[in-house]
Amino acid sequence: MRVLFIFLDGIGLGENNPETNPFARVKMPNLNQLLEGRSLLKEAAPFHGKHASLLAIDPAVGVSGLPQSATGQAILLTGKNIPAELGYHYGPKPNSAVAAYLDGDTLFSNFAEAGKKATLLNAYPPRYFHGIDSGKHLYSSIPLAVTNAGIALFKQHDLYEGRALSADFTGEGWRTMLGFTDTPVMDAPHAGRRLGTLAKEYDFSLFEYWASDYAGHKQQMEQAVQLMEAFDEVLGGLVDIWDDGLILITSDHGNMEDLSTRRHTDADVPALVIGDQAAREEFTGEMTDLTHIAPAIWKTVMGQPTNRKNT
Repeated sequence: MRVLFIFLDGIGLGENNPETNPFARVKMPNLNQLLEGRSLLKEAAPFHGKHASLLAIDPAVGVSGLPQSATGQAILLTGKNIPAELGYHYGPKPNSAVAAYLDGDTLFSNFAEAGKKATLLNAYPPRYFHGIDSGKHLYSSIPLAVTNAGIALFKQHDLYEGRALSADFTGEGWRTMLGFTDTPVMDAPHAGRRLGTLAKEYDFSLFEYWASDYAGHKQQMEQAVQLMEAFDEVLGGLVDIWDDGLILITSDHGNMEDLSTRRHTDADVPALVIGDQAAREEFTGEMTDLTHIAPAIWKTVMGQPTNRKNT
């Protein structure tokens, strides 16, 4: 069974307080329908319904301090309690110690070795590759794991030819922020349908959405609400055509759910799983923290528990 993993950066399950939590004020009818009237709030989890399940899972994994991006994303891709092994959370980009975990024993590497098709569905602009090649910028954990697995990142021509999506789903950001005025643009529901169509070409696919974490650090309530309204439309389009496999939506740490602070939070993060009820129950059965995500994905795609060294 295939898995589409939508990674929402910096999303925790917060309190039902519209003064500080955009999820307490945003209108997300597609998500509400999946959760049978509930919102993406702390009070909504755990939930197991006809079409979706929602759990609150621990991103701190028993290590003191606030969870960080590099180690959190590395946990999601390996199933290893990296902060416990290192003795600290780390981010935003991986240092050499975290990077070592992302070379050879990740979901991407292991699926490739097993003959499964895996990919990162984001397209990256030319200046991203220039920054990496020049040494001015470092990969974050997810693209580092992808490239270490020998999987090529999608580029501008892949976006234009419909093989990948822009980081904002619709392509509008490539026009307004990057200056590529000929970028194909679609509305959010169409982007969701495109995401689902592309995901059906792979056994495991991941889409990384970082704008949520950026809005959290900037404490931008209006932008946060707008981002989640657009994401809900993407979700609606995706669910409309999804009929084979599981959709997983989770995060690496809390942030945007509490705009009273610029910092990450100690909130649990959502594990929202959409698809067949029996498959969801199997997927979420032992899930309590980030280390349980990778083994659940592996088991779902391979149809058997992993015998990888990270579990």
